Order: sequence, then structure tokens, then C-alpha cells
Amino acid sequence: MRNWIGVFAAFALIAPVAGSAARSSEVVVASHVLGPEGPLYVDGKLYFVSWISGTLSRLDGNAVTVLNSASGCDHNGLALSKQHTFLLACSNAHGAILELDLAGRELRRWTTDSEGRRFDGGINDIVVADDGGAYATIFGLYEGTPTEIVGRIVYRAPGSDAWVQVADDLNYANGIAISRDQKTLYVDELVGNCILKFAVEADGRLTHRSNFALLNLLVPNKSENWWLGPDSLKVDSHGNLYVAQFRGGKVLKISPQGQLLHIFLIAAGDGTTNVAFGPDERDLYVSVVKDISGDHAKGSIVKIRNVR
Repeated sequence: MRNWIGVFAAFALIAPVAGSAARSSEVVVASHVLGPEGPLYVDGKLYFVSWISGTLSRLDGNAVTVLNSASGCDHNGLALSKQHTFLLACSNAHGAILELDLAGRELRRWTTDSEGRRFDGGINDIVVADDGGAYATIFGLYEGTPTEIVGRIVYRAPGSDAWVQVADDLNYANGIAISRDQKTLYVDELVGNCILKFAVEADGRLTHRSNFALLNLLVPNKSENWWLGPDSLKVDSHGNLYVAQFRGGKVLKISPQGQLLHIFLIAAGDGTTNVAFGPDERDLYVSVVKDISGDHAKGSIVKIRNVR
């Protein structure tokens, strides 16, 4: 997700009709998180961020340690680089991308693309490709009724210091992931309630933009709201997508062909924002806001059993 400005709605619960659905047994592994996002399991430890408190934290056993609270950064998406550093999405209005070491120390900060354009609208999410290149989404201001379609994707080639724009005109670009064969880039449009896909060229450019999935055709909307749509997503070792549906209280498992395989119903809240894999993909770690109409986006990180 990104900066929290209240957008209220009434919710009507609608039972899913496509794919299998189950409310998995949940274990809360981190509670009282203000704006939970960006879970990432690295070297036996779980890392996560909070966009309200603007922090990066590490969970080691039962202990939570705050590693970073960089000024001017509403912490959001989190990715691991090939250099074993973090790339952190700052979703505040002007946006930035930070490189941090695993202890949370800032190594580098980018605030503009290769043309000198600021990341206005905020960086929302980041994915690192197998060759070390990275893609990041630029969102838009999260306030009231969305009016401007300003979402973009920027790309940093392996070994480069510059972020180059490779796509634009995205309806609040959010989660981003790359297929296992590295040939397809998936991008969520939160307001569009859909997932797009692009062909990834050898030089990292994106071509052949097309629709991959419309979420309301896979599962009935839990509510009718501008901001109900796919938040962040991850791709497993079989190429399946795991998509957190903001304001939907669920994670959708979707095949590479766009077929709904499973619905993970999340009891901890309606605002599911992101998902990460535990060891061998046996478990999922889901960041979730308990009540998205409440103050400070209070939420948690929960662990649930994956379904193969």
C-alpha cells in the first residue's frame, strides 16, 4: 500500500465462487504494526516495514528490532538485491528508492529517474530480476477519489546507477513481480482492480502490454470501492502468483495462465497488503491491516500454511 489517508466504505461480505477457498489457521508473528507492508524472509529471519511509522523491522524468534527509520521515507515495498542488500520503496508524495544493508544502514538513495524526474506519487513496490536488474512502481497520491492516472514503472539495469522509465499511464501501479523464466513482468493496477503483464526484452525494456487478470472476474468484490484491488504480489517456484487484495481480506493464488487456484481468507483484517514465502514456500507471511477505516492502519504480520 502507501501513505494512509482515510477513504471510508461500507463492506458487504460476498462468498467467493471461483477456485477453492479456505480460512487458514493463522499465527500472528508481529502485532501492533502501523501500516504493515513488505514482508521478506531472509536467512531465517523475517523483515517487514510500516508505512505509518516509517520503519524497517526484523523479527528474530519473538523479538522485533527496528533497523531503519529513515526520514522522508514512508517505508513500503521491500526487495533483496543480488548484493544481499535491501531495496526499499519510499511511498511518500515525492518518493524515493533506498538501498540499505541488512542492518538497516542507508547506502544509497535515489529520488529521480534518469531524466531527472522526481518519483512524484511515491515508489510503491520493487522486484529484483535474476540478472540483478530491478523494476519499481510509481503509484500516485492516495487521497479521496483517484483522478489522475500517473503510475509508472522504472528500471535499473544490472550494474547501472540510473533508473529509466519503461512504462507509464498505469492506474495506480502497485505490486510488481517477474515470472520464473524472467520473460514476463506482472504489475498490479490497484484502482483498475486488475493485473497487467509485459514481455521483458533482453535489455530490460517492456513490450506487449496486455491484461492478465481482472480480480472481480476471479472472485466477487467484498466491497465496492475505488481502492479495492490488487496490492502487492509474489511469484512462487512454480510460477504461480500470490496476490494480496487490499480491502478484500484475502490472498489469491493464480496460475501463470490466469486461473484462480485458491483463496486464502485472512481473519486478521480486511486490508491485506503483501505476502512473502517462508522456507521451501511451506508457509506464507501476510501483512494485513485490521480495519482499514480505522486510525493509523493498525495491523499485523500473520503466518499461514501454503496450499500446493
